[in-house]
Amino acid sequence: MTHDRCLASCILLLYLLLAVLYAVYTPPWQVPDEPAHYNYIRTVAETGHLPVMEPGDYDQAYLERIVAAGFPPSLPIEPLTYEDHQPPLYYLLAAPIYLLFDGALLPLRLFSVLLGAGVLVTAWGVVRSLCPDRSGVALTVVGLIGFLPQHLAMMAGVNNDPLAELMVGASLWTAVRYVQGRDDGRRYLLGWGVLLGLTVLTKTTAYVALPVSLLAVGVRAWDEGERWRGLARRVGWLALPAALTAAPWLAHNAALYGWTDPLALARHNEVVVGQPRTAEWIAQYGWTGWAVRFLRTTFQSFWGQFGWMGVPFQPAVYGALALFSGLLAGGFLGWLLDRRRPALSEGQRKGAWVLLTSALLTTALYLFYNRTFVQHQGRYLFPALIPLALAGALGLDWLLSGRAALWAAGACGAVGLALGTWGVVRGDLPRIPMAAAFGLAGLLGLAAGPPRRRAAAQAVLVAGLAALALYGLFGAIVPTLR
Repeated sequence: MTHDRCLASCILLLYLLLAVLYAVYTPPWQVPDEPAHYNYIRTVAETGHLPVMEPGDYDQAYLERIVAAGFPPSLPIEPLTYEDHQPPLYYLLAAPIYLLFDGALLPLRLFSVLLGAGVLVTAWGVVRSLCPDRSGVALTVVGLIGFLPQHLAMMAGVNNDPLAELMVGASLWTAVRYVQGRDDGRRYLLGWGVLLGLTVLTKTTAYVALPVSLLAVGVRAWDEGERWRGLARRVGWLALPAALTAAPWLAHNAALYGWTDPLALARHNEVVVGQPRTAEWIAQYGWTGWAVRFLRTTFQSFWGQFGWMGVPFQPAVYGALALFSGLLAGGFLGWLLDRRRPALSEGQRKGAWVLLTSALLTTALYLFYNRTFVQHQGRYLFPALIPLALAGALGLDWLLSGRAALWAAGACGAVGLALGTWGVVRGDLPRIPMAAAFGLAGLLGLAAGPPRRRAAAQAVLVAGLAALALYGLFGAIVPTLR
């Protein structure tokens, strides 16, 4: 095993350790929508049939009551069946585990943990395909995704998010290799089509893989001088197995909910009466108030707002995370605009367009969903974690090099001094954001030296994120929910 793969394996093992801790110590049902996903699995396992989304499956008052009470035995979870419209693949795979362990919750959570490990493998594959000579960037990407506290919490719960992210990651890996000309032929397209069909059977948030895959096929056909007939042939070899794989479930839904609702989304919208609507919030808080809540909650719940959105970090922690996020964003912008860095190859540019398209589509879906329902949950952006983490890793790598590191260290030091001055004036020092600012300044200053120091600084930052994830579990989730 090469040195890089050994380090990647260590990150994967640490992810597994942290995710198992989350699965074991997070109290039962304290992952968003976990009871409803569990009930879907139980229906499949005990009846051998898919559930049907029906009026009465969603009771907002009962849901608020049982969540507020902490899921006591006196309030059963059986009435929570509002996920019955979901595509079936995750539940079909989980049903044998349910039967094997007599419905125990922990084995089902551990199944999700393993799927989350697959997400890290696909992230490694995508970045190594794009940047074969940048192993440090690939390691940082895997670390950022693997130790993101909210992501760990979701990967350790019973829900179809881990499988959806795995499908998106596998599709991105396949698409990136294809546009780079590494793989070709009818057999490759047929296998890719089966993967897309399975993606349709996983979760609608993963459907970004479909247009991204078509884009990749179109780019490759254009590069190779294919006419419309050649492009249609390639799309056909991709679409045929996808359609055949997904057709039985789509036909099943069409028979149940009508031919105009093969995804059961219209039925879902009819059933979830009482779920907060965006129009109601705008009427109550105004556009500005709604926008502030949307942005603040999205940011907080992207990094970590646990349970049913009721267990946040301390405000000071979010201040430190805002500084870290700004540093990554600024670094990526600096990398993007730096004319001295090596130019991207043709294959890298095409792969970057694939990842950018995926990230933009995921963001658009999130905005579109919040156009109707109040779902300000950053986890809905997790299908875009691979391109987001790659942007952050490139920005961090750029910041930790030479003159940029010194400028960034000075900026972080200045932020720390400003926070200290503001705290003295207010009579309340923001210790955590100050410590983060000065700590980042020290790390960046250290990285301005030999390349070995840069790698050490990257390792320290990734380890710090893992420590934050550990604190999220034992400093927030366990003491609050138990």
